[in-house]
Amino acid sequence: MILVYLLVALGATIIGAMAGLGGGVIIKPVLDFIGDYNVSTIGVISACTVFTMAVVSIIKQFKYKFKIEIKKTVFIGVGSVIGGAWGEKLLKDVLDVFPHNIVTVSQNAILAIFLIMIFLYMRNKEKVKSFKVENSIACLFIGLFLGVMSSFLSIGGGPINICILTIFFSMEPKEAAVNSIITILFSQGAQLFAIASTRGIEAFLLPILPVMMIGGILGGLIGSKFNKIYDSKVIAKVLDVVLVMLILLNIYNVIHALDRLYLS
Repeated sequence: MILVYLLVALGATIIGAMAGLGGGVIIKPVLDFIGDYNVSTIGVISACTVFTMAVVSIIKQFKYKFKIEIKKTVFIGVGSVIGGAWGEKLLKDVLDVFPHNIVTVSQNAILAIFLIMIFLYMRNKEKVKSFKVENSIACLFIGLFLGVMSSFLSIGGGPINICILTIFFSMEPKEAAVNSIITILFSQGAQLFAIASTRGIEAFLLPILPVMMIGGILGGLIGSKFNKIYDSKVIAKVLDVVLVMLILLNIYNVIHALDRLYLS
């Protein structure tokens, strides 16, 4: 079983670092499908794995001298830090009120809807008007939204980040991928800090966590290399295929979780 978790982390973070998905959007529904952990535990596993991948990936991107717009990235990042902490608090408050199964259904349903919208947009983005946002306050609020969604859904934000960065900043897939990873780094860092502050260090004492983080490190190294090697067209195709697979997996998770609720 340890090998399965290592492969999940490795595969998710390779694709995540390459296409800007982060990895959490894959890890979250796959771990829901496996069913060994509850919502809050999966949130910790996903956040730690994705944060590890993001750190490694960003270091590699700086070595590759990938150019970013510092001002925009800083304001989006600051917004993501605040949003990441808020999203974690929102998830904790929801879990205090509703059973874990209900939250799992809600997360997967919301994620499936987002993924369908993102897939349709990516397939028709030439027909949709994009913008070139320069205002720092607008960048801050965009980062805030991305941070909240990434933490509340326990996904790191990847595909949502890609879509928002493409629409509001007219970024090409490759540029959006790198900026998405930077945003993920900020939001997941904030989420981990919030978890440590509220649930304590005990939340991180999971036997499977070191294995997932090793997968995240390797995935960050391999995925960032792929991002450098392949052009935007290849990355866009990878994104399309992964989105379709994730949509199907999230729909299955919703149906399966509803079945369990009905039987109980």
